[in-house]
Amino acid sequence: MNEQNKAKQPKTPSLGVALLALLCLIILLAVGIIIFGVDPHVPMFFGVCAAAVMALYLGYKWSQIETMMMDGIYKALQSICILIIVGILIGFWIDSGVVPAMIYYGLKILKPQIFFIAAVLICSITSLATGTSWGTMGTMGVALMGIGLGLGMNPAMTAGAIISGSYFGDKMSPLSDTTNLAPAMAGTDVMSHVKFMMLPTGITYAITLIFFGILGFTQYQGGSADLQSVQEFSAAIASQFNINPLLLLPPIIVIVAVAMKVPAIPGITLGIFAGAIVGLIFQQGDCTIGTLLDCGINGYVCETGNADIDGLLSTGGLLNMMFSVSMTIIAMMFGGIMVSTKALEVIVNVLKRFANSPAKLVTLTEITCLLSNATMPEQYISVVVPGQMYAEEYKKMGLHPTCCSNALEGAGTVTSALIPWNTCGVYIMTTLGIGVSQYLPFAIFNWLMPIMVIVMAFMGLTVADKDGVRLAKKRKENSK
Repeated sequence: MNEQNKAKQPKTPSLGVALLALLCLIILLAVGIIIFGVDPHVPMFFGVCAAAVMALYLGYKWSQIETMMMDGIYKALQSICILIIVGILIGFWIDSGVVPAMIYYGLKILKPQIFFIAAVLICSITSLATGTSWGTMGTMGVALMGIGLGLGMNPAMTAGAIISGSYFGDKMSPLSDTTNLAPAMAGTDVMSHVKFMMLPTGITYAITLIFFGILGFTQYQGGSADLQSVQEFSAAIASQFNINPLLLLPPIIVIVAVAMKVPAIPGITLGIFAGAIVGLIFQQGDCTIGTLLDCGINGYVCETGNADIDGLLSTGGLLNMMFSVSMTIIAMMFGGIMVSTKALEVIVNVLKRFANSPAKLVTLTEITCLLSNATMPEQYISVVVPGQMYAEEYKKMGLHPTCCSNALEGAGTVTSALIPWNTCGVYIMTTLGIGVSQYLPFAIFNWLMPIMVIVMAFMGLTVADKDGVRLAKKRKENSK
């Protein structure tokens, strides 16, 4: 009888079977994204189907497979809730003039003598405000490329500055979908994730600014810049919104909330209410309770007459966030099956032989993210799949989940721009008119970030125990 029951138990997948399921996902995503140019959702769903077939082959019942998918989705529910709330926040912040004010004041810092630094800062502020590197490069980036041309700057250097600033903001903004996706995969919250990233990202960003500062002073020849596009951007924003420095209060409130360890959902919600209050005060007549509620669900529709600004600020809203929410749900369906059938465990057991220490595990995560960006050429996937592969390993090693989320963003988010056939590399080529091989040496933030995470991991600065204490601090205390 016991032998019969044992025979009915589902099998543990072999390495070949586990890799076949993952290979199916890679091929489906590559075909869908590269050949047909579609979004990753449906190819990812067919990857879920492949994983389900694998589970059936191993002897699992359909009811068990459904439970696996639901368990996977449940692990990401907090992130899904945050994504929904962030969608509402973006709609509120644009309607109230908060995001436009951040962009407006960002443009004011542009000076020809410090063009490259200004380009990094402007794109950083815009990307932090909107949570999108693509939107920033497609608007501010295009304008800055034209200004750089007028100054006689090297286009590859200009593109490197734009990309570095855009991805810094995308990586650190609580409004960014990848900034919410990474902690969801790792099993932590977005505020803890952002706070943990500050040290390695801040150092990398400082090096980036120094690099472009030196580069700017050596390249600038004293010519006169055509700042017309910047002036048009500022004028378009000022014509649509009443700009006031007090409109910067809501993002400051959110930053303070992060510093005070306020949980993600109430911290972001504080930003929503603060944005509504300043909007009702400063955008009288244009921003009302009715428009705020509408923008909260449908997003803001900008009509300044400037196509670039209208494209950047016509966004936000709960419904516009459904792209990221649905991607998260489908990805977690795949992850739920791969985890519950132990397929990922089988693959990771082979890989973790090379990662017998926290620093080596971080290094392996960075390499996997980079390879994911090359083989599954989509930024989201390069955060999701490595996150599902290694999240449990971080816990087993007694590390805090932010170590994993930091590693995922340290390579998954930023290296997507360094792969010519990745959707990000293709978008940059199309938008800025310059190829990866040209701007890669100057996209210093993007290629330095994963290196910095790895180096600081061996120093004990990007690895922390389950209580969140960095290993470098523990080593210092133990040495006393």
